[in-house]
Amino acid sequence: MNKEIILIKNGELALKGLNRSTFEEVMIKNIKRKLKPFGNFSVKRAQSTITIEPMDDNFDMSIALEQMQYIFGIAAFSKALVCEKDINDILSRGPSYLADALSGVKTFKVEAKRSDKSFPLTSPEISKLMGGELLKKYKHLSVDVHNPECVVTVEIRDFAAYVRAGQIRGAGGLPVGTAGKAAILISGGIDSPVAAYMMAKRGVALSAIHFASPPYTSPRAEQKVRELLEKVSAYSGPIRLGVVPFTEIQEQIAKNCPEEFFTLIMRRMMMRISCILAENSGCLALITGESLGQVASQTLPALAVTDEVCTMPVLRPAIGMDKEEIIKISKKIDAFDISIQPYEDCCTVFTPKHPKTRPTVLQCIEAEKALDIDALISRAVENTEFSYVE
Repeated sequence: MNKEIILIKNGELALKGLNRSTFEEVMIKNIKRKLKPFGNFSVKRAQSTITIEPMDDNFDMSIALEQMQYIFGIAAFSKALVCEKDINDILSRGPSYLADALSGVKTFKVEAKRSDKSFPLTSPEISKLMGGELLKKYKHLSVDVHNPECVVTVEIRDFAAYVRAGQIRGAGGLPVGTAGKAAILISGGIDSPVAAYMMAKRGVALSAIHFASPPYTSPRAEQKVRELLEKVSAYSGPIRLGVVPFTEIQEQIAKNCPEEFFTLIMRRMMMRISCILAENSGCLALITGESLGQVASQTLPALAVTDEVCTMPVLRPAIGMDKEEIIKISKKIDAFDISIQPYEDCCTVFTPKHPKTRPTVLQCIEAEKALDIDALISRAVENTEFSYVE
């Protein structure tokens, strides 16, 4: 019976120099967590490649390959046949193993990589011999070294030889957990799940904060947020979600503050609360889905006003993107159809008819003077409910 493994190629990790092993260790940990439900396996690291080897027949190789696409840090991956480091074994078993990959193509080429220089044949010699065997076995094939439909690779490594056809593109980025932790302010819209995904791709571990305003927002709106986080957690791993009761704050703003400042003061309160919750969770930054100029609260003056109350950096990965670019990523992570469900979040409650678009910090401070800010924040933080989404 043929023994198969999964070969994983690193992307940016190759540029990390002396820190590379630390990044690879985190990625291996993420791989083990992701594949744990699908059977027994081992993960090994050698010569710039990570290998996943099934330990028994219960390991589901097809599902494991699907899961590889959700692990940040992986540039490319493929399944491969394990052969002895003997050209006769490679040539006798390799062509049959490649039957499925070659059945639907007309052209191919062979690339050989010989990291074990003690192997008696050179890379061109290995390529020539394997190419000859494939042409004998598959009469419909012809060689195209410039634009082949399929690239067959033979790798000679320290402990074995591997035969594979093609590679699947990985998620790229950096392993989640290598760039610290941040809190995503998650609404039910399109932008914030995309922002969460983008920062997870840069290695940031995530927690999440959602503001709920019952009875103005429904339980279904909160469930929508959980469903969106499930899509993100497929890439990031489990996410701790804090649901903040925001009704009292919004009602107090509507009752005591000038209407044109409603949204700005609401967002300042959100940022104050989020900084406290984020710090309590060990986060180093906040993440939002804001895109410059998309709405009145996302102009440069408005963003400056909201940032003024923050005690930690605010990361806005979508800030320079237009809606079409954001929607493209939303669809890629399978979040778009959830995001457009008609369940409103608290940002749509008490929306002013004519919002202030060029506010100043001093104007906002004056507009929110009627609020007992510390007491409102304290009650909201104290009554925040936490759970995990995965």
